[in-house]
Amino acid sequence: MGKNTAVRRLDRGYFIRPASETGGPQPRVEPVLAYLVRHEQGLILFDTGIGSADAGTEAHYRPRRRALREALSAAGVSLGDISLVVNCHLHFDHCGGNPLLGGRPILVQDKELAAARRGGYTVDELVDFPGAAYEELAGETEVWPGVWIIPTPGHTPGPQSLVLRQGDGTVVLAGQAHDFASRFASDQLARRAAPHGVEQPLPDYAHWLERLAEFDPRRVLFAHDCSVWEPSSDRQREDVVPDI
Repeated sequence: MGKNTAVRRLDRGYFIRPASETGGPQPRVEPVLAYLVRHEQGLILFDTGIGSADAGTEAHYRPRRRALREALSAAGVSLGDISLVVNCHLHFDHCGGNPLLGGRPILVQDKELAAARRGGYTVDELVDFPGAAYEELAGETEVWPGVWIIPTPGHTPGPQSLVLRQGDGTVVLAGQAHDFASRFASDQLARRAAPHGVEQPLPDYAHWLERLAEFDPRRVLFAHDCSVWEPSSDRQREDVVPDI
């Protein structure tokens, strides 16, 4: 199942994360990435990019957008070709293109939609708009053969990641479950350290990493990092400490 599934990354622009949010003295420029999934049952769009926001938010993040129509056209498709929309979560840099896809099912965790509708969370007009057709999920589900949605809470109440079976292994579209591939790699090592007998203290990690590990991912892709996480190439000897 899913052996014919293909993934294409879409450049949706970037924003400037201010120094107050980076944990350091400098601001950071972060890409905004969406993903187009080609499946035998249709096209899935995972995240839809940066939406318009109020003047304060615009000044805070200084976003530069690439139009969704342009990004899709570069991939050889149009808005009308999209079958399903899956949002990692409903912040304005992940659901900004949703209003252009009215009538298409938008798969979202029920906790995330409830949080977005309470106000003060995102741009309200990007959540409830003419033709919005949400399908609320309450946890894990296999939406199409070889395509799973897995809750990955932490950044917001209801983030989710998309897991895809491909002919050469599993791909995880992690969204903002982690900001960076390096942080995902660190948490993967933390998950392995305790079973290997490493003494405390050890860092905490999200419990859902155990579920993702059951899919044996070969690649993990992110919403704000162009880097791709891949496991050690020497998979049969991962317990051996390498020379440094």
